[in-house]
Amino acid sequence: MKHKLLPLSETMHYILLALREPLHGYAAMQKIEKLSNGTVILAAGTLYGALDNLNKHGWIESVGESGRKKIYKITSEGSAVLEMEQKRLLHILSLYEGSEINEEI
Repeated sequence: MKHKLLPLSETMHYILLALREPLHGYAAMQKIEKLSNGTVILAAGTLYGALDNLNKHGWIESVGESGRKKIYKITSEGSAVLEMEQKRLLHILSLYEGSEINEEI
């Protein structure tokens, strides 16, 4: 399945990974910062634009609200996309034969 959002950008990867559990936008921003060891810090506008995009493509869905905040979670289609991307990235990493990166996997 070739899709215009593939391969995933780093931002999309982190959002989908964060939303393996139901989170509202601000909590997702915090989770992404933690997952990336502080290297990815999303502005609210960037995050909400990406959430909207991922929602339109059916990769995440709104699963409720906490006050005025929408809570999102990855869908089965979104999980399938993450799995495809994981395989693609693992293949790329496997091309680094004998490198330190390969030894850590």
